[in-house]
Amino acid sequence: MKIQDVLWPKDGICTDIEMYFHSNYKRSLVKEECMCILFQKGGIVTTDTYFNSLTIGKWTKYTNVGTIKLTLFLQGKFNVSLCWKQKIDDKYVERELKNITVDTDRRTEVVMEYPEETKGMFFFRLEAVEEGGKFYGGYYATEIEKDKVRPVKLGIVICTYKREKYVCDNVRLLNQDIIENPNSPLYDRVEVFISDNGQTLEKYGLASESIHIVRNKNAGGAGGFTRGLIEILKQPDKCITHALLMDDDVVVDTASLLRTAAVLALVKEEYMSAFIGGAMLRSDQRNVQIESGASWNAGDLVALKTDLDLRVWQNCLINEQEEYREYNAWWYCCFPMEIVRPDNLPLPVFIRGDDLEYGLRNMKTLILMNGICVWHEPFENKYSSFLEYYIIRNRLIDNSFHFPKWGRKELIRELIREYRREGYLYRYKNISLFMRGIRDFLKGIDFLKQTDAERLHREIMGFGYKATLAEQLEVPFFYKEYERGCKETHSFLHEAVRRITFNGYLLPAKHVRTVPMAKARPEFVWRAKTILFYDIVENKGFVTHRSTWTFIRQGFEVLGMIFAILTKYEKAKRSYIERGNEIRQLAFWEKYLEIGE
Repeated sequence: MKIQDVLWPKDGICTDIEMYFHSNYKRSLVKEECMCILFQKGGIVTTDTYFNSLTIGKWTKYTNVGTIKLTLFLQGKFNVSLCWKQKIDDKYVERELKNITVDTDRRTEVVMEYPEETKGMFFFRLEAVEEGGKFYGGYYATEIEKDKVRPVKLGIVICTYKREKYVCDNVRLLNQDIIENPNSPLYDRVEVFISDNGQTLEKYGLASESIHIVRNKNAGGAGGFTRGLIEILKQPDKCITHALLMDDDVVVDTASLLRTAAVLALVKEEYMSAFIGGAMLRSDQRNVQIESGASWNAGDLVALKTDLDLRVWQNCLINEQEEYREYNAWWYCCFPMEIVRPDNLPLPVFIRGDDLEYGLRNMKTLILMNGICVWHEPFENKYSSFLEYYIIRNRLIDNSFHFPKWGRKELIRELIREYRREGYLYRYKNISLFMRGIRDFLKGIDFLKQTDAERLHREIMGFGYKATLAEQLEVPFFYKEYERGCKETHSFLHEAVRRITFNGYLLPAKHVRTVPMAKARPEFVWRAKTILFYDIVENKGFVTHRSTWTFIRQGFEVLGMIFAILTKYEKAKRSYIERGNEIRQLAFWEKYLEIGE
């Protein structure tokens, strides 16, 4: 059984050769006209890379994989080596396991068998003995009895809201590589369910026997993904074994789906309920990882393996080190349909918290592997003021279920921290949104059940700060000011004065500052009278002005909110703990999404 193809750089996906092959060449390796590598004499290529190594440690731990065989397609004279690497503490151990010489004047299939190993990574090394040798690709496979291969059919769920281009691109790719490709291992084993929250996809003609588009109420990511899961539940005749939830605005190589399905087909009995997660890599620097698994940590999120340059083989080994993890975000998350029951659906929290709560509730094991990933715009380029409301409200809901010891004291501390930080940045609307999130949580579970999420979202969106184009801003943008706002540092004495004066509120305001929209820090705007928050990628921004009176008034509002927390928090938390099952039921969701009305 083939478990992993040797992959090639692809236009529109990833063209960084070092994510696929390492070599001693100083120029481009791949000849795109024939998808091969043309070797000079003495040329060396290795696959100790993110996409083309094989993590034998995880394959052995989680699956019934047998002996691993490597098939290569070669022409010319090569020294071919089977190799192995492992990270042990702060050392990297490497061995050559086998070596043969291949000499052929035509394209030839070469098969080699790896010795048994239960840790580390397998890869191979090619060295050209003569000029003009060609490598045409290959794959890793295992020998296993057919009755030990589990049937796998993926139900891909995509939630979208007016992102037609992304959805069309991803559907085209899925059709081309899998759905309409009889040679694909996943042919006839993929169904796609698109929850069209914006109700704009009909005119694009994407629907087919395998592509199902459902017009859905705009109930956010939670409503869209849950609608897709409900559609799968309604069609048991399709025999879908696993749901794969995937964001609409990601770039994905369909090879990730093939590798996911291969793991599921061979998974051990004790890991049948495991989730398989895809890492998120940056779309602007496609060799850099943003996250591979995460821990909720009562809302103080810990993103794992962040900022790794995956062109570096040492980082590929670090990436495979397993850490404590509690969930995988739904940009790419696969789990068995057995857990998707009419009484075990996600929570109606609109956005921010649906994926992690479902993971905390259901995930016992998360399998992460090099080469299973998507590319996504980095979060620092996606600042949205209105999220202040959802972040705190949904954090309180999630903690009620999974970290009930996180209580009034912690919330009051978080409220004061938010008041100081956002107040020092003059983002007074954010403070109001944050307090509204707390206030709505304190209303208990009935608020979540009875509120029209779409109408509420419009209100929240309308209240927050809105970025506008640079030419429409009341404050001109100057790059040097922006750069200073990214790098400025201060002395210990300055920091002490800043704190004593409440970031300059007790002193006259005299500056206009420009800072990054998503990475602004109070120390960068000390004594500013006006702040321009700027997104250098989108060339948009918004402006805030210092208002000492507003800061003082909101201070009194914070005191009132503290009193409300002290008197209402425990009752609200109990309502979620005791009645949480009411908002996980199919009957609730059908009413909430107005299905059938």
